[in-house]
Amino acid sequence: MQLTGWGRYPIIEASPVTFQDHRSLAARLAETKPLIPYGNGRSYGDSALSSRFVPMRSRDRLLAFDPDSGLLTCEAGVLLSEIIETFLPSGWFLKVTPGTRLITVGGAVAADVHGKNHHQAGCFGDTVESLLLMLADGRIRRCSRKENPELFHATCGGMGLTGVILQVEFYLQPVPSAIIEQATIKTRNLKETFEAFEKYADWPYSVAWIDCLARGAALGRSLLMLGRFAPIGELDYAPRRTKTIPCNFPGFLLKSYSVRAFNSVYYARARSGISLNFVDIDAFFYPLDAISNWNRIYGGSGFVQYQFILPKKHSYTGLEQVLRKIMKTGKGSFLAVLKLYGPANDNYLSFPMEGYSLALDFKIEPGLFALLEQLDEIVLKHKGRLYLAKDARMSRDTFEGGYPQAEAFRSLRTSLGLAGAFNSLQSQRLGL
Repeated sequence: MQLTGWGRYPIIEASPVTFQDHRSLAARLAETKPLIPYGNGRSYGDSALSSRFVPMRSRDRLLAFDPDSGLLTCEAGVLLSEIIETFLPSGWFLKVTPGTRLITVGGAVAADVHGKNHHQAGCFGDTVESLLLMLADGRIRRCSRKENPELFHATCGGMGLTGVILQVEFYLQPVPSAIIEQATIKTRNLKETFEAFEKYADWPYSVAWIDCLARGAALGRSLLMLGRFAPIGELDYAPRRTKTIPCNFPGFLLKSYSVRAFNSVYYARARSGISLNFVDIDAFFYPLDAISNWNRIYGGSGFVQYQFILPKKHSYTGLEQVLRKIMKTGKGSFLAVLKLYGPANDNYLSFPMEGYSLALDFKIEPGLFALLEQLDEIVLKHKGRLYLAKDARMSRDTFEGGYPQAEAFRSLRTSLGLAGAFNSLQSQRLGL
């Protein structure tokens, strides 16, 4: 069968390694190497791609919940959407959620995903109390910050390279309603955008859409969206009905002139200054989930998402250089997302650090990878790194320049006999 990530690049031939229970999984691991766990296929690049993969989506049981602490225990194949549908009507929501609710809990741990509230709440791994992990020899280890802590910190953000995550214990947060109070701030340039992020850092959620093709004095103009749960409102929740894109978009629809036109219209839709309104959680957290196969927008060749983060003291200068480089080439992205981050955690390969990140979607076309290599140089020059869950093409040098604990991660994999057992196209490319 053909297997790909959400970016639909690359596409490979792969065979599923199925199992019925823990014992049969251990037997399959003994006879089939290397392989990689595969959740719901929402990582963008090749981090979950291998010629042999373990489908985890069917391991979808909710096992236990403590209403006093908010501690939920579930199998790794449970989708975040299933958790929301089950617990939001009772006043509980994810402490950390990425921009899609259609990922598995195991995938959320493996990518150590983050959301619009990293500056206050950290990563998904920071909400995890413990997890059960099956190693290459079939042994199951409980991992936490106190029990097998090295393996815990390697697994959170480890992209499935430490074993098969079977179960996860993590905390939900109580919320008063299913409604978000949203403020939209229209900024005229990158300087105003940074000032607004810092001024409103007390809001729990913040994210900015940025016009990556704006020129001159308008470079970096943005719409900054702030959010917090409304103190009063209904807790009823039903996912929005999704729309479908019936076929791949033709390539001419994503030329620089069309992206520039879209960006101008999108920026103009917001009133100057600050506007306030109330939206549901799907509109605020998961707007793209309203289109079930929005990746078809980028055509049959697929796309890559380029997401990088820079430490705070280098963020403004580095982002300005990246935006100028993109603007000159005309290879703009109408999905350009800027976020503020808090301090890094202790996980070996976790992406966030205190600073700012920018995520950009580029359709695959001639000249793209050459541009991305130039952006890599800017990111490394400013002490930043790229996000493994979005990556499909970075070099080993770029990876090692951004992840100082890469060698410690490799050593742990070798010491536990994992290096020959769990591999993806990404891990092979990066020498992990």
